[in-house]
Amino acid sequence: MKKLTEYLNSSFIEAANSLRPKRAAQRIIAYVESYDDISFWRSVFNEYESEKVHFEILLPARSKLTKGKKQAMMNMLGKAYGRNMIACVDSDYDYLLQGATSTSRQMLENRYILHTYAYSIENFRCYADSLKQVCVLCTQNDSNVIDFKEFFKLYSRICYPLFVWNILLYRRHDTRSMSMLRFCEIVRITSFTIGKPAYSLQQLGTRVNHNIQLLEKQFPELIDEQKKLSKEFETLGIHPDETYFYIQGHHIMNSVVLRVLQPVCRHLRSKREEEIGRLAYHRQQYNNELASYRHSQCDVGMMLNKNTDYKQAPPYKKLKADIEELLSTL
Repeated sequence: MKKLTEYLNSSFIEAANSLRPKRAAQRIIAYVESYDDISFWRSVFNEYESEKVHFEILLPARSKLTKGKKQAMMNMLGKAYGRNMIACVDSDYDYLLQGATSTSRQMLENRYILHTYAYSIENFRCYADSLKQVCVLCTQNDSNVIDFKEFFKLYSRICYPLFVWNILLYRRHDTRSMSMLRFCEIVRITSFTIGKPAYSLQQLGTRVNHNIQLLEKQFPELIDEQKKLSKEFETLGIHPDETYFYIQGHHIMNSVVLRVLQPVCRHLRSKREEEIGRLAYHRQQYNNELASYRHSQCDVGMMLNKNTDYKQAPPYKKLKADIEELLSTL
């Protein structure tokens, strides 16, 4: 006797939908990679749910704890995805590899596999335009300390040439000459000082330029190909100012963005506490106000992980376009 999972595919869900009352919403099952992805994709699909359609977000396996991108894409059902059963995954490097691997080909060729375009959902949460608001929520201080948008534009421009080299080598199935781990080590923010953000970028530029010179010396025959790939990226909507969207998400969050946000938030809290000390009439008022202020604060890492102010990010707009195209076929 066949198991139910052998019958459970897009065609089955579509047939089940036909049994529902005409006014009932059509159900689309969306398989995601892990627990962290559920809230992200729920916020995405909330914009599209209506009386006609609703999404049910599930982990890739109900009978065991197996998770991950490949599991979500296959879901033990082979090519069963369709209008009523989709996969929702991080792009990782697969969008940029443009079919150089089997996973990349499957993700790009199957219209029922939605992907983030950005490396992962963490990159969306690090959207530069939203970072000031993250700091305000953490510190209850709206003072301007740094232009986050400009800083991460410059950061991205510095990283871009080496990033193109990294993808070029990965397309050639060379993951050792410039591994993702090595690349992330090079493009981390090693230190950040309030009032001297340019120093961090200068350090970054020195490391990046040194490694580009090493690669050009090691692979002189690929220099022109690297330039061609940079032009190809433009056709894919990948611009030097936005490189941070396409670098490994956990690295961007933990070794770049938080390296900047943490000292900024410490500075903002310190300034607010100094103001409380200056304005308090007596010690008791100072203690009460300081306790109240500290109670209103929250951890910057936690707030960054909950950030949803990325709806204007260019890769997010591409994702929305794919969802709208999918829904137009229903």
